[in-house]
Amino acid sequence: MTALCSLAAALAACGPARTARAPRPAPSATSAVPSSPAPSRAPTVAPGPAGLTPVFAHGPRARGRTVALTFDADMTAGQGPRAAAGERFDNPPLLATLRRLKVPATVFMTGRWAEEYPDQARSLGHDPNFEVANHSYSHYAFTDDCYGLPTVPRERMRSDVERAYAALREAGVPRPMPYFRFPGGCYDRAALREIGATGVTAVQWDVVSGDAFATDADAVARQVLDGVRPGSVVVLHCTRSAAPVTEPAVRTIVPELRRRGFRFVKVSELIGAANGRR
Repeated sequence: MTALCSLAAALAACGPARTARAPRPAPSATSAVPSSPAPSRAPTVAPGPAGLTPVFAHGPRARGRTVALTFDADMTAGQGPRAAAGERFDNPPLLATLRRLKVPATVFMTGRWAEEYPDQARSLGHDPNFEVANHSYSHYAFTDDCYGLPTVPRERMRSDVERAYAALREAGVPRPMPYFRFPGGCYDRAALREIGATGVTAVQWDVVSGDAFATDADAVARQVLDGVRPGSVVVLHCTRSAAPVTEPAVRTIVPELRRRGFRFVKVSELIGAANGRR
């Protein structure tokens, strides 16, 4: 399978896309983490042939006007000094707006983000309007040539996913969901095979918001509003320094989609609907 990538999801690189390939650092292993990352009652997609990780991109088109807003909380292992110097990889105003507007959402969080912002991770993990899912430990790519992101060696892909779950739990997220979003949106058959034992469903999207590095909130809102269909999964970002207009864009997107008759749901509801569950 050809690697699938989205520029919008390459946010945590915080630099120009398609830079020279970075070295392949080796994420360290962690203590034992259960291979089933979340309660079995959470809906998932059945594994593919030979146990390949299943991939979910959108929900049913004919089961009502539902849409899932998803937010990638990106931070790499090497960005600690930048955070210490004042760069903000979180976005409290965005989370406050989602709460004020009562918008259910799914946040795909890197383990490194949870370590940097444990209070926010814990708050999201205990808020019934949100669900927290896995976005890798440090946003290293699971394929080569993924927008210049460093890559995870194949033999350590599973441990990277497990390390992220360990970091989420350590930060206070009690029930991280069994959903995984590939950094940069990049994956291939080998990556699907390597993380199959973790039991996750890989969650992609069918609507790219274009909020990464954007400076025009109206343009982001238009792109989302033009792309949404029933069952859509929209990818946005929860990283203030590199997606500074996401919050004002959401203030336009939410009321307009509601005016059009859409109901906001979390990814788990879309997957449940795809499985014939309510």
